[in-house]
Amino acid sequence: MSEVTHNKLQSDQTGSTLFHAGVIPWRIVRFVPHRMPGSGKKYHFDHTMESSSSKRQVFEMEGGEKKGGCCSKTCKVVTGLVVVLAVLAGLACVGYFVIYKMYFEESSDQSKLIFEDNFDTLDFTKWKHEITMAGGGNNEFQMYVNDRANTYVRDGILFIKPTPTADFYDEAFLFAGTVNLYGLTPADQCTSNFNGGCWRQGSADFPIPPIRSGRLTTAESLSFTYGKVEVMAKMPTGDWIWPAIWLLPTHNEFGGWPSSGEIDIMESRGNRNLTDGNGNSVGVDHMGSTLHWGPYWPYNAYDKTSEGFMAKEGTFGSAFHKYGLEWTEDHIKCFVDDELVLNVSPPNGFWELGDFGLNDTENPWVGGGKMTPFDKDFFLILNVAVGGTNGFFPNDGVNGGYERPWGAGDWYGTAMKNFWAGKDLWYPTWDGEDAAMQIDWIKVWEL
Repeated sequence: MSEVTHNKLQSDQTGSTLFHAGVIPWRIVRFVPHRMPGSGKKYHFDHTMESSSSKRQVFEMEGGEKKGGCCSKTCKVVTGLVVVLAVLAGLACVGYFVIYKMYFEESSDQSKLIFEDNFDTLDFTKWKHEITMAGGGNNEFQMYVNDRANTYVRDGILFIKPTPTADFYDEAFLFAGTVNLYGLTPADQCTSNFNGGCWRQGSADFPIPPIRSGRLTTAESLSFTYGKVEVMAKMPTGDWIWPAIWLLPTHNEFGGWPSSGEIDIMESRGNRNLTDGNGNSVGVDHMGSTLHWGPYWPYNAYDKTSEGFMAKEGTFGSAFHKYGLEWTEDHIKCFVDDELVLNVSPPNGFWELGDFGLNDTENPWVGGGKMTPFDKDFFLILNVAVGGTNGFFPNDGVNGGYERPWGAGDWYGTAMKNFWAGKDLWYPTWDGEDAAMQIDWIKVWEL
């Protein structure tokens, strides 16, 4: 601990400063003025100096002049020097942060935020509802509607919640009612008539879809080529629920699905205890990222660009996780909580990667680049489907407690009928809003 001395400095008749403690080599480390309470214009200056004796010098000054000690000119010079040094230090700090921001942070991430939603409200200028019974191309068991029972915002969270159609009508309606989704205004127009998606008459063999749910897209508000997407979301828990966060091409410039591509950032299954034919868990503790691509159906080479990922703790339905996409002219990567799930970067393009066994004249991407067809505009989709006959819920899978209600060979109408007949088995697993996909926020950067 350094020695402290208190020195009264006096001015002689010529105004010179006399050091009673003797003159020693020193440099100022700290110079702090304090106004002394009840003393009028009397100030106390605390100089911290470094010297050969490592002594701390404390002086007093009154009325702007020293009360003993150094002359007023000396104190003013020292004070001015300290102020100048402080200003220079401040400017240096500001300059450092400006330069760091301009040349380091921006050079390491040349991205630009082009879309953000924190779901303070359900913003219809950003999100368009799909309105259809088309079945999503997978003979799924839901109809998509614009209804606040199925898509709504509360406390900054977007909920996409599937509900039984019988709750909206009644059970008899499924087998005898008529649903007309054509609408009277542009906002109510049916978005896909595929598979009888806009109008349907229920019957004993082909019921009305037994589930109502939501599918939101940015088709009319945001399309982009290359970018970074992050979504903070919690997946639904409940048997046969199928949530997804994904992208489709805006213009299908290489033809119909899958030739123009599809990017599935994530998909999962809501079942608490579901395994595939090999005994691997594929329920709500598991998710997958996939690219769909190929010259035409059935040449969809998704199996070459698909990876699964298990939750590190709990399930994807028990907590929020960050799902990410990094899409550049060199690669497509998908992440969960910043951990890499899928990395696709075909050295010589997707036609060679596919190895389809077809003549090169059937290549829809001829003349394209490395990432074709994933080099055109895509838009975002958030949806919760239920069931389906395409095998996403494995035909040879084992579900804890009971078998899958619909069979491997069931056609669309029969599958929906058998699914609804098993409602006493699966509906108790849909526990309120735990059966909803919940999204806290979404951000998109242009790369």
